[in-house]
Amino acid sequence: MEILDIKTSNREELIDITPLLMDFVKSTSVSNGILFIYSPHTTCGITINENADPSVKSDIIQKLKDIIPYNDRYTHMEGNSDAHIKTSLIGNEIFVCIENSDIVLGTWQGIFLAEFDGPRTRKVWLNLKYT
Repeated sequence: MEILDIKTSNREELIDITPLLMDFVKSTSVSNGILFIYSPHTTCGITINENADPSVKSDIIQKLKDIIPYNDRYTHMEGNSDAHIKTSLIGNEIFVCIENSDIVLGTWQGIFLAEFDGPRTRKVWLNLKYT
């Protein structure tokens, strides 16, 4: 298993980690397989979405803020209930296929770390299995 450390800059942001994941895959001897990508955090997720237009990232963050506001009638004492809810909706793991030592994504897709309670240093766990 490989562990990436990702520094986030804002309370909420989507950070493109696709290049880091591609570097990891290319550093291995696995040419075909499955890459498991997992965030061991309850306020930070992993997602795949469009990576061609940067406004998509800001639209996602803004709509999540609209739906799940920072201040509401939450009872969680840490004050970050919105981040827990957003992470539950986005999810904290994905897997992608590896073919010919490359991550298989759609034309416009990228893989993002979804920060909802930053800034922090987050961990992303990677596990690559060959097929």
